[in-house]
Amino acid sequence: MTDATLVTPTQKFSDPDLTADGKRRARVPLAQLRTLWINTGTLCNIACRNCYIESSPTNDAFVYISRAEAAAFLDEIENDGWPVREIGFTGGEPFMNPDMLGMLEDALDRHFSALVLTNAMQPMMRRHVRDGLLALREAHGDRLTLRVSLDHYTAALHDEERGAGTFDKTLEGIDWLAAEGFSIALAGRTCWGESERAARAGYAALIAARSWPIPAERPDALVLFPEMDAQEDVPEITEGCWDILNLSPSKMMCASSRMVAKRRGDTVPVVLPCTLLTDVPRFGMGATLAQAAAADGGLFDQGTVKLCHPHCARFCVLGGASCSAGPVG
Repeated sequence: MTDATLVTPTQKFSDPDLTADGKRRARVPLAQLRTLWINTGTLCNIACRNCYIESSPTNDAFVYISRAEAAAFLDEIENDGWPVREIGFTGGEPFMNPDMLGMLEDALDRHFSALVLTNAMQPMMRRHVRDGLLALREAHGDRLTLRVSLDHYTAALHDEERGAGTFDKTLEGIDWLAAEGFSIALAGRTCWGESERAARAGYAALIAARSWPIPAERPDALVLFPEMDAQEDVPEITEGCWDILNLSPSKMMCASSRMVAKRRGDTVPVVLPCTLLTDVPRFGMGATLAQAAAADGGLFDQGTVKLCHPHCARFCVLGGASCSAGPVG
């Protein structure tokens, strides 16, 4: 890791091959593609204070991806033998996309596990969406999991992040999912100075009070994400960091995941290294998984991702977080 006292933040993460103090930048090859994420669009019914990709009711930087566009990637997975086990859906709020239920059906019918990241509010609670989810749960059982964003186990801190009244509305959605027998997980944040032990204890008390079938002690059932303050100075990651931190590149999210999304104005979706590297167009790896695996030059080396974005350090390497169903590490 580079010494933050020797270089200014503006110098960091600019050179794809070298850190600001001249060390070789860390890289992560694709070990095995296990999760394909589909960004359903950045439109959301709410605007969170610190949304990772600035989703909101007006941000359509990523437009709604269509069922046919998503199915083309499922076809490629099957035709080319990619070892994908899980299809993840993220946004924005996925249930705002009119093709969401159809995309879920396609993924589940092909025997993938499906994970949906949702705020469990009004878009999910519309009658036709609930009816569609019930039919999918009946047909596919626990291969469908909904991970609900509940930033804190108290209304005050959750609403501080997501807006007044959102806590109660989210609890209503989780209550419905639990009562109907869905596989549920929660996603919280660690931005209030609590220890992980204290946070899990607080969530466990809420879970017990609401009779939700969620084991708070399990990192894949209650995912606690690090805060993503874009103004915070973070160190760059060098090749030497793997030994210093006792980490393997294979444990990083981009070693086993890719995301597809469709930028406003583009005619086709683009493959991205992960769910977070959305703000810089040069992180696009191509229009197919095959093109992404061969991406070369600039930020990539034959599909290997060079860790030249602050999120790489803040969220994955130092934060130890992952968006997929299984924990990193």
